[in-house]
Amino acid sequence: MDLMCVEAESHRRAYEDPVLLKDNRVLHNILSLEDKYMPNPAYFKCVQTDIKRYMRKMVAQWMYEVCDEQKCEEEVFPLSMNYLDRFLSIIDTPRTRLQLLGAVCMFIASKLKETNPLTAEKLLIYTDNSITLQELMDMELILLNKLKWDLSAITPHDFVEQILCRLSLGKEKAETIKKHAQAFIALCATDCQFMMYPPSMIAAGSVGAAIHGLNRTSPHIDYGLLEKLHQITGIEIECLRSCQEQIEQTLALNLSNMAETESTKIDQHSRHSSSSSHHLKEQPTTPTDVQDVMF
Repeated sequence: MDLMCVEAESHRRAYEDPVLLKDNRVLHNILSLEDKYMPNPAYFKCVQTDIKRYMRKMVAQWMYEVCDEQKCEEEVFPLSMNYLDRFLSIIDTPRTRLQLLGAVCMFIASKLKETNPLTAEKLLIYTDNSITLQELMDMELILLNKLKWDLSAITPHDFVEQILCRLSLGKEKAETIKKHAQAFIALCATDCQFMMYPPSMIAAGSVGAAIHGLNRTSPHIDYGLLEKLHQITGIEIECLRSCQEQIEQTLALNLSNMAETESTKIDQHSRHSSSSSHHLKEQPTTPTDVQDVMF
């Protein structure tokens, strides 16, 4: 009888530990630690002399696309953005090194969260080989030194499971809400305005926005849910409401921008098709737009 080993063909996932999820000490510990890993939301004014907010957003969007295309764990992108913002909070960085910094942040975050981490070679390809392997290695050591090797940062993902298990939702519904909340967390990580919110508030706001979006019968925010989120996290109800509204507004704006972009692409494609009988299949975009703002 042939023995078949499938361990190499599929990733092993850790099961949900009820002790870690339902023990209030775990929740209290991460709530007490989250402030330690928050970046300075005013670093564009106080630290950075060359990098602007729109540059950070462009690099963040590129980093998200890389993580998404490589099917990274959901935690990798927010963790890499935490590293980037913490580094920029203390070190004045020229725009020419911002993409290098983003690549290094993904490189390190994937080592902590991925079974098969992103390779240096893949990251160089995603930068259109605008950086070298030696630059990547050197920048990795600089970032580790400046962050004092304190890499197990608290991110909104650490709170999502804690919140959901305390809302007593059905397993299938909780899984759906979790997926939506994870998407909202990634959206928040690309937007500078959410840097001022602690991870627990972003997680609670994302869960609230996910539940509100799935509950199409009511256009208004459920204050009963906000009360439950307040009891779980200790965050004031008005702060939770404000965060949730901001997430929903940001989502609506992004969806509107995506629709306009898609409409423009379709229009351009139609014009191109009328003048040519064939066209090349569009390949995953490389960060040429990121490079444009850096030179």
